[in-house]
Amino acid sequence: MKSNNSLVSVIITTKNSERTLDKCLKSIKQQSYKNIEIIVVDNNSTDKTKEIAKKYTRLVFNKGPERSAQRNFGAEKAKGKYVLIHDSDIYFHKDSVKECVELAEKTGCKAIVLPEKSIGEGYWTKVKAFERSFYIGKDLIESSRFFDKKTFLYLGGYDLNLTACEDWDLQNRLRERGVLIGRVNNILEHDEGRLNLFGSSKKKAYYAKWIKIYKEKYPEIAKKQFNPFYRFPISEILIKGLIHPILVISMIIMKGMEWRSAR
Repeated sequence: MKSNNSLVSVIITTKNSERTLDKCLKSIKQQSYKNIEIIVVDNNSTDKTKEIAKKYTRLVFNKGPERSAQRNFGAEKAKGKYVLIHDSDIYFHKDSVKECVELAEKTGCKAIVLPEKSIGEGYWTKVKAFERSFYIGKDLIESSRFFDKKTFLYLGGYDLNLTACEDWDLQNRLRERGVLIGRVNNILEHDEGRLNLFGSSKKKAYYAKWIKIYKEKYPEIAKKQFNPFYRFPISEILIKGLIHPILVISMIIMKGMEWRSAR
């Protein structure tokens, strides 16, 4: 199918992101779909984030206090018919934008999920990648990242009261309004860096207060989203456990520590 070449605004939020930002923005510049504007919304970085961003776009802004506000600000500045909103530790497949535009134009969907896999260094990053492999295709875990801009703005964008589960919150509101949601096939790479067991738990503890707000807002949906048997069905555990038994055990340990930290 031939696209109508609509402008796509790719919005990247940053906070001391010099480790991954250059590769992230390079993956956007190398898209097979060329009618793209790049918008970087930084949150008071103290490293070389802004310097790197300005090599790729003049549309570099500063906004806080957290990523929901940054994303909404970027969408307000966007000139595109569509917005693709993501973080600075994501590396895009060369056809990511093309696939999204073609699906939106063909089906009329107003929001699109782009599946992810984790990459990085070290054993616990390998465990995180194994965990994420369970989530691909699960409707209540994956969230849209590509939107018709008018639809995104009409729904009010991301909830400014959330810095965790804000993507689930928006996905819930899309469903409540009956918005047609699509899903593409090409997988994004999420650069986790080098994870360690205690760092992963510390991160969950930081997000705990927002997770609590989300659970209070959507008690029934959250009950399923945080249910380990939905995330990790016994049938999948058994199949993958036969191939990777040590990874299964390590994942259970990691998730146990994360869930305890987030309580």
